[in-house]
Amino acid sequence: MTADPVTTLSAWLDFYRATLIAKCDGLTDDQLCTASVRPSSLTLLGLVRHLAAVERHWFREVLAGEDVPPLHGREAGTGHDGGIVLDGTGFAEARTTWDDEVARARAICAAAAPDAVGSLDGNEVSLCWVLTHVTAEYARHAGHADLIRERIDGRTGV
Repeated sequence: MTADPVTTLSAWLDFYRATLIAKCDGLTDDQLCTASVRPSSLTLLGLVRHLAAVERHWFREVLAGEDVPPLHGREAGTGHDGGIVLDGTGFAEARTTWDDEVARARAICAAAAPDAVGSLDGNEVSLCWVLTHVTAEYARHAGHADLIRERIDGRTGV
């Protein structure tokens, strides 16, 4: 609890990454595609796909300046990643994609200086800001995942 800001933020992000995957452990593909509550189409598989796209966008595009295509397309005019909407992708493929994006994000962070900045729409964005933002995104979706998992089989907690 006394580490530098980048190490602290990276550790919290890894905690929420692990929490997301723990919510998926032991479920079948059908269960991973079970929507939360009507009318929502939110699923655990959709969350994994969405968060892979989040990792790609913030670490690869914004921080590293890579020109990479979106993973799942974008809804026209909204800027919202369509990864939550399922298109037949199974969990094994989604998990591999997520693992790859997480590994690339970690490598980008490891190579970056603590005061590194990226660019979003011409505005500078710091490494610490990105780590904080992505951690908040995971924390919000970990709450969703907890409720979805509880609906599927009653399991709660990490």
